[in-house]
Amino acid sequence: MNNSELAAVQTADEKWTVRKNRRQNQWMVFGGKLVAVVMVANLLLVFFNITYISLRDLYVEYFPVIVHQYDPIKGIEPNEITEGYLETVSMLEAAIARDGVFGTKTAAVLKQLQNQSLDMMDDNPFLMADKTAAFARLKRKMRFHTGAESNREAFLTFWSPAYIKYAGWPNAKAFFEQSIRPLIASNYFRETNEIGQFVDEFWRIDIYFVAFFAIEFLLRTAAISRQNLGVSWLDAIARRWYELPLFLPFWHWLRIVPTAVRVHRSSLFNLERLLSQITHEPAAYLAERVSRFALVRMVNQAKEAVNAAGLIDANAAASGYVQVGDIKKVDKLTDRLLRLVIYQVMPTIKPDLEALLRHSLQKALRESDLYEGLQQIPGIQAIPQEMVAPISDYLAQTTCDVLADSYADVEGRVLVDQLSDDFRHALGRELTSGTTQTEMKTLLSDLLEEVKLNYIQRSKQKNPEETLEEVDQLEDSSLIVPN
Repeated sequence: MNNSELAAVQTADEKWTVRKNRRQNQWMVFGGKLVAVVMVANLLLVFFNITYISLRDLYVEYFPVIVHQYDPIKGIEPNEITEGYLETVSMLEAAIARDGVFGTKTAAVLKQLQNQSLDMMDDNPFLMADKTAAFARLKRKMRFHTGAESNREAFLTFWSPAYIKYAGWPNAKAFFEQSIRPLIASNYFRETNEIGQFVDEFWRIDIYFVAFFAIEFLLRTAAISRQNLGVSWLDAIARRWYELPLFLPFWHWLRIVPTAVRVHRSSLFNLERLLSQITHEPAAYLAERVSRFALVRMVNQAKEAVNAAGLIDANAAASGYVQVGDIKKVDKLTDRLLRLVIYQVMPTIKPDLEALLRHSLQKALRESDLYEGLQQIPGIQAIPQEMVAPISDYLAQTTCDVLADSYADVEGRVLVDQLSDDFRHALGRELTSGTTQTEMKTLLSDLLEEVKLNYIQRSKQKNPEETLEEVDQLEDSSLIVPN
């Protein structure tokens, strides 16, 4: 195989690899979105289960099919007392239609309704389902409709032949169907388990989601451990700790955390703005407190270091002082600074140095007794300027050359090093002397304390939300791509 054929084969392999990686990425994106959709569906079902009892009356009125299908999951059964009461009302309707209001059968059914009403007043069958408020509305409406002063009197009056004849059966029936029957029908009986808790078999539906999430979680953490060297499977599981609510048989509402994370990562919905608005004010004040804590801690540690002489005299530092890198880093920094001064800084400031020397020489000549005597000689006034200019230029150039040559020369380098060492040692000796060190400690400590107090005082005067808004503006501006 020649070179051209080999190159063609390599190009084909590269294209196939690119297409394979692209397909894998597409499947990963699709899989991530699919899992996010399933998690959202499960979360909606969880909230439906949590709110089912409180919204059951609404479902009874508008979505009776949902109630018929979901009541067994929550262990809800018809209440025998209230269901029997409604069946007796249906029997009354049939008796009136057959025998009239004053028929023998109608009178017997009305008497039965009166007795059931009194039993309902005494036993309160709405208590078990926590429907006491509905029972109270029922009694209030009955009193208002009949004009009776007590609940017992109201029900006895309503289920009497005289009242039905006076009000008319169609009117009485319409009132009962519109105002009383819905409240009675909303009552139910709910089963309890051995420990007295209400039966809730939501797990029968949720078990399929839990199995799906568990399998996906194990496969994904295993893939993470294979793709990242040094990350074990247990480490990958620990990094996804926030997904544990997906497997818990209780506290199902906590699944909102992993669902929000997965939806945001899969880009199924853009939650960035929502999350930023939700965390805006807490983040602002939390950041303010954290910044104050960090500043106070940093200043206090700096003060401790100053008082311990660790910043002033390295030799006086604690024995546990940690050295990083080269021990002679200070000497190397000094050497680097000298090189910069001699080869870079001095040539740059040479004109300024010449001007300074020229001015100093002129001033020295004018103030000398010799110059005052020379001023008496005709034509001598211009001599200082003509003498000073070349002398100052020569001195500046000589200064730069001498420093450069001395630093480059072996013997000169020794002298310069000796000078720098003596200077550093003299400065260090003076800095570590008792009086100087005490004064510097006091000044540095006061300065740090002043910074701490003034910063905290200024931070209290500024709203942290303004700072957070400024950060958001900077982030938004960084996203703008220049043309």
